[in-house]
Amino acid sequence: MSETTLPANDVADRLMRVAKRCIPGTQEVTGVREITSGASQALWAFDAVTPRGALPLVARCARLWSAEMQASSAGMAAEAALLRAAAAGGVPVPAVRGELVPQDGLGEGYVMERLEGETRGPRLLRDPAFAELRPRLAAQCGAILARIHALSPAALPPLRCAFARDESLNWAGRHRAAGSARPVFAWAFRWLRENAPPPAGEPKLVHADFCNGNLMVGPEGVRGVLDWELAHFGDPMEDLGLFCMNAWRFGNIDAPAGGFGSREAFFDGYAAVSGARVDAARVHWWEVFGTLKWGVSCESMGRAFLDGTDPSLERAAIGRRASETEIELLHLLAPRR
Repeated sequence: MSETTLPANDVADRLMRVAKRCIPGTQEVTGVREITSGASQALWAFDAVTPRGALPLVARCARLWSAEMQASSAGMAAEAALLRAAAAGGVPVPAVRGELVPQDGLGEGYVMERLEGETRGPRLLRDPAFAELRPRLAAQCGAILARIHALSPAALPPLRCAFARDESLNWAGRHRAAGSARPVFAWAFRWLRENAPPPAGEPKLVHADFCNGNLMVGPEGVRGVLDWELAHFGDPMEDLGLFCMNAWRFGNIDAPAGGFGSREAFFDGYAAVSGARVDAARVHWWEVFGTLKWGVSCESMGRAFLDGTDPSLERAAIGRRASETEIELLHLLAPRR
């Protein structure tokens, strides 16, 4: 992976070369702008102007800001392959139009069609334009996850495979390596270790970042599932647990399924497509794991800001949220009556 930190005018020249190769008939590129909101990778939006009109596109380029990110990332070539396989399996995703090559000067990455819609979680939960849609989104998201988990591993690129115990040990090691002391994190890692569910069945494709904020949504529903960089093979219940994390409810704490609705509606949407019963206890374990993983990630982003690896204000703002996850972990691990 390489880091992309180029001025917009240089990027425009390079994107022109990419567009000419990937979009037949490209005459020019216009509207080049960097997308910075919530993006772990470098994203450049632009239009490829052809005789048949302008095609809205996004170039997704690898950006490395931590060793943890490099270890977890599926890689750009795998992401592009996953998007193609997901589209063939009925999952709403942006269409991939081509991969970057070294001569492009943009690092590793690919070009995809740019979807229109809303990705900002708070707006999806509060904007009157989505009021009619919101009651249906929890079930719709469950159905989309079932389609992701149904994709045949034989049709997918090579990915790492990790189940509950593997993941908890992996993230505990990352936390220890950082040298920080958080008693709540230590307690949560112990709970995860002692309660890790064993593998149940063959490993399935896990998106591992399916949440309110990584979905492109229009008035009719989800138009695209974004950010596949953490995808791997493992327990499909991981995705359900991560979707229910409080961090992605954006204040709608009484609507645990992404802030949209109930766990029951979410689980029913999943079962209607998969035909499988959802294991609520397994999902709870993954919700605890996801919350702790997010806390460790927040710490990592805070360090990236402090040591200058990524001095962006966004990294600083996210870094301070590690303490929020401690509160949520205390709630999740409190004795249940």
